[in-house]
Amino acid sequence: MASYAADQLKEKGNTAFRNGEFLEAEDFYSEAIKRYSRNSLIFTNRANVRLKLQRYEGVVDDCLKSIEIQGQHGQNHKAYYFLAQAQLLLNHPNEALASALTAYNQVLHPQPAAKISPKDLETFSAFVLKCKKTKFSFRERERLRRQGDFCAELEAALDSRRQQEQRTFSSQLHHGQLGTIAALERTQEIQTTFDQKISELHTLFAAAHPEAQRTRREIPDYIVDMITFEPMHDPVMTKTGHSYERATIYEHLKRAPTDPLTREPLTIEELRPNYGLKAACEAFWASGAEEWVIDW
Repeated sequence: MASYAADQLKEKGNTAFRNGEFLEAEDFYSEAIKRYSRNSLIFTNRANVRLKLQRYEGVVDDCLKSIEIQGQHGQNHKAYYFLAQAQLLLNHPNEALASALTAYNQVLHPQPAAKISPKDLETFSAFVLKCKKTKFSFRERERLRRQGDFCAELEAALDSRRQQEQRTFSSQLHHGQLGTIAALERTQEIQTTFDQKISELHTLFAAAHPEAQRTRREIPDYIVDMITFEPMHDPVMTKTGHSYERATIYEHLKRAPTDPLTREPLTIEELRPNYGLKAACEAFWASGAEEWVIDW
């Protein structure tokens, strides 16, 4: 009976969530957990709504509880994905990357009864790449700061200000001083403004000190293999236009004859060299990337 009552409350929470009534949805999920605390889906659903409410510590707690109930080897890609998002927003990129990779691998190699959306692989792979870039950006900023790079110092100051402003909006949301939609819009506005300022800062310093740009290390998105998330050497292209490292996609196709991202049928014979991208990869490696790419 307890589990049935919890399921009824979960459905009410789901309805409230779909209607954008996030506070009400959280209350329904919390009441459901009080009735029955062994349903991992309820914790996962509450984690999702807490992401909307910017209650990131609560998201982490709920996801870890959901994972505990399912077991470390259980199919729980959504819990790992929500966990990764919260960890990244709490400025823990290493932990976020580990969680995102677990979510991605569970979607790439799902258990037989798993419910996987056709878009999950593309969504999760894009988020893994975001985590890797954030982790690398933190390392790179710290490396340049230790070298006395003034641009890195300013970038760190801007990031600290961004975090402070986002915490302010989260606090206002928690205390009912700001609506959910308004808080989300302002948080996104802060992030967009921050990204623009960082771009302008890099452009300014590149113009003033062109020699310093040679010390800034970057990995373009287009040379990253979306299976291993490492820079490619010998890219090949599928009939749908996706490019992968040759050795990586060959190994994948030995186990599953489908495009890793689209799930469409794919064979080795259908792969074609991507000469333009290979030239870009060769230029990247020729720039001396071998010396530092381990930090990626």
